[in-house]
Amino acid sequence: MPRSGPPRPTIVDVARAAGVSKSLVSAALRGDAGVSADSRRRVADAAHALGYRRNGWAQRLVSGRSELLGVLLTDLRNGYHTDIVNGLEDAAAAAGYGVVLAHGRQDPALLRRRLADLVGLGVDAVVAVTARLDERDLADAAARLPVVVVGRPRAVPDGVGWVSNDDETGARLAVEHLLAAGHTRIAFLTASDRPAATARRDAYRAAAGTTGLEFDARADGVERLLEAVRRPGGPTAAFAANDRVAVGLLAAAADRGVAVPGELAVVGYDNTELAELVRPRLTSVDQPRAAMGRAAASQALALLDGGPAGREVAAPTLVVRESSQPACPPSSR
Repeated sequence: MPRSGPPRPTIVDVARAAGVSKSLVSAALRGDAGVSADSRRRVADAAHALGYRRNGWAQRLVSGRSELLGVLLTDLRNGYHTDIVNGLEDAAAAAGYGVVLAHGRQDPALLRRRLADLVGLGVDAVVAVTARLDERDLADAAARLPVVVVGRPRAVPDGVGWVSNDDETGARLAVEHLLAAGHTRIAFLTASDRPAATARRDAYRAAAGTTGLEFDARADGVERLLEAVRRPGGPTAAFAANDRVAVGLLAAAADRGVAVPGELAVVGYDNTELAELVRPRLTSVDQPRAAMGRAAASQALALLDGGPAGREVAAPTLVVRESSQPACPPSSR
């Protein structure tokens, strides 16, 4: 169907209206040095009056770069991922880059297809905020363009940038907080066997010693944990591998009438928006997610300029809220 309406103004129209050459219009619109303030103003006024918009793709074809970073996410519903994207977008925009998002919906096969889509689209680099791509997927993409991973995949090939959180330190902070509050029977609750959750579990074991009780949320671990709370020797505290599991525990505890933190103290991991919204508010290990996103963008841009692949490990902190502040000493049970 033919396009209706008046023809779209071109750079030639802008040059004619401004009384300058086409090459000067191009230079002014690119922001090149050497264009006088008066000429720049005339070009800008003419472009505005005509409603002229640059063909960004044509400009990028000439420069050899798309000025776009592709970002691949495991789960858009997860606040951890979206907070990282916020930081990444800010850093990309400051460098004059846009961001294209792709969503893998927690499906490794779909993640691989979305990664191929981003490469085929012509983005300059890819940041994969996921631990669900294997080493071969990452290596294949990195053979074509710069790739940076945010998270903790099972393996990261040479040449791929990497930004991760210090999961061992985060788990130790959570357990030490509960031990200091007087808890000697601390459960660990997880819904994943991914490397980050495994690292947190191993650090929990090391910090808790013989006091730990493990539960798997995928096998009704939340219900079994809550059933055990009122038994002799049952847990008085729980450390969840992420905030979503912790919030699920808080909801189930409310349904069963288990008081948090009076009967069970709860600590989560990620310090997402959920931690502030639930009641009682959730104590959680904070990953500096926006800073991790900014670091990933910086690594991607450095790789584009020929720099080496980097490795950055973010230091977590513990944000203490009401869910881990017991109303009575745990030893009273």
